[in-house]
Amino acid sequence: MTSSHGRRLLHLAAAVDQQRVYDADSYVDLARLAERGGLDFVTLDDSFARPGPDALCVLSRLAPATSRVGLVPTVTTTHTEPFHVQAAVATLDWVSRGRAGWRLGVSTGEGEARLFGRRNAAPVEALWQEAGEVADVAAKLWDSREDDVGTRDVATGRFTDRAKLHHVDFTGSTFSVRGPSIVPRPPQGHPVRVVDATESHARRTAARYADVALVRAVSPAQFAAVRDQLRDTASAFGRDPEDLRILASLVVDLGGGEYAAEPGHGGGGPRQTAQGPLYRGGPVDLAELIAAWYTDGTTDGFHLMPAEPRRDLERLVNGTVALLQHRGLFRTFYPGSTLREHLGLARPANQYAVTGGAS
Repeated sequence: MTSSHGRRLLHLAAAVDQQRVYDADSYVDLARLAERGGLDFVTLDDSFARPGPDALCVLSRLAPATSRVGLVPTVTTTHTEPFHVQAAVATLDWVSRGRAGWRLGVSTGEGEARLFGRRNAAPVEALWQEAGEVADVAAKLWDSREDDVGTRDVATGRFTDRAKLHHVDFTGSTFSVRGPSIVPRPPQGHPVRVVDATESHARRTAARYADVALVRAVSPAQFAAVRDQLRDTASAFGRDPEDLRILASLVVDLGGGEYAAEPGHGGGGPRQTAQGPLYRGGPVDLAELIAAWYTDGTTDGFHLMPAEPRRDLERLVNGTVALLQHRGLFRTFYPGSTLREHLGLARPANQYAVTGGAS
């Protein structure tokens, strides 16, 4: 999908992370604010390494409280059962009516491994290989039930067309799964898969399986180097690189109100910090930064992480987004009802219905 400028549409997403917040209403307010701004999706991070609410459960609570914005929790693939992961993500897609995504995460620490007691911590390269296998088997399980598998033929007593129910027998490096799934094929076919591809260990998995890749970078040149590598690797895997949305990920501190960005921020670009690339300034300068990186073809869009969730998201929506909309760079309404439609991504064909076989 392209804009009136002839370019692919700008994509914007925001994190709704809040430290030590367990009240669902606070997350609902942030998601509704993001939806009012027309953002493609919101993310909620999760990790076995720190206290916090379960991201997938929180966003399931947000589903009936919102109607358009995409919902993307981090779901860790390490120490978790792939069959349960795919079923939970598929369920989120159903309860949100096609707005679910899944940000793949891995667990690297020995302390986290002891929480489960199944195995020791593994090298990060092996963990991302496993994450790719989980993404692969999830897609197979999502396809194991064709869209019209249920016949509901009361006269014959048949409620399932077994010809449209496909067996999955998958063996990965650390797990094996047999299907079919217990959840019907999700509304989107495959919920959107998101991978942070900043670190080199995650890039092969992102290039092969992700619909959206996030890259933390302080300059267009740094971002472009990773973007080109992801596109080349996607091509090598037989994918059309145009099917991969690659977004720049920034922490944004908009406490400066309408004032110009501090030196080194704004038009000069973000600064590198211990928390990652940080933009500190006002919403006007942030709009200029986003417009510059987008119009020169550097990025498909931005994933923005507010330093102060409510304050910065309000200034992002009321200031930055409004300016981008005024310039015709960002949409003023959602193009459809599903996250895939927001991102301009086609609904995947069922691999078994097309090939007529199972893996």
